Amino acid sequence: MSEDLTQQWLTEIQALKQQVAEAMTGRDEAWESAEKWRKLYNTESEQRRSDSQLLQQEVATLKAEIKKIKGIDETVLPDGDTNAAIQTEISQIESLQELQTKLITVTKERDRLLIALKTEQENHSQTRKSLTTALGDAIDSLTKERTAR
Repeated sequence: MSEDLTQQWLTEIQALKQQVAEAMTGRDEAWESAEKWRKLYNTESEQRRSDSQLLQQEVATLKAEIKKIKGIDETVLPDGDTNAAIQTEISQIESLQELQTKLITVTKERDRLLIALKTEQENHSQTRKSLTTALGDAIDSLTKERTAR
């Protein structure tokens, strides 16, 4: 009888050990699943943040383009009289041909000004280099003269 009771207890302990092992396996699987979902969530949220940032930049770019298309950029020409004169000139254009001619003229002038600006920038850069070299030479000469004394 005592052996039956011992056997019954051993069987019960084995069953409980099996249940604990199954529970631990289930816990580990749940943890792995939660970790997988956490990684997917983080990846998705990072993608959403990136997309949001890109879209905000695109919206800003499009807003700038709309301002440019609507008219003269106020930051470039803050003078109200200049804007009014331009608006008057635009309103005097009566045909598509006149508009095309004016556009061609303005485009040529813009290109000419861009070339002049680039030339001026190159000249400025060259002048800066020359002045820097001259200043360096003057400092070297002054240093030599001071050390010679």
